[in-house]
Amino acid sequence: MKITFNRNIQFTKLIKVKGRLKEFNFRKANPTIKGNFTIDVLDDEGPMGSRIIFYMENKNDRWQIISKELPGWIVERENEMNEIINEELK
Repeated sequence: MKITFNRNIQFTKLIKVKGRLKEFNFRKANPTIKGNFTIDVLDDEGPMGSRIIFYMENKNDRWQIISKELPGWIVERENEMNEIINEELK
């Protein structure tokens, strides 16, 4: 029996939102370009301790948000998150 191990990717980056740094946590179940990143961030405007969880997938060599109905401050940072993911995968 052959056993293979897949490395998980997990990292945290601080991104400036509305003049404050917010901690975005990125997770991916394997190191290949295929598959989605799961990203979570604290929602300061929702109930205390709530987290927003959303997904990004690689379409045409670009990481794009695939979740619907996210706050504007997340959607506005899609380009920045794309760059962060690409840097981490190098």
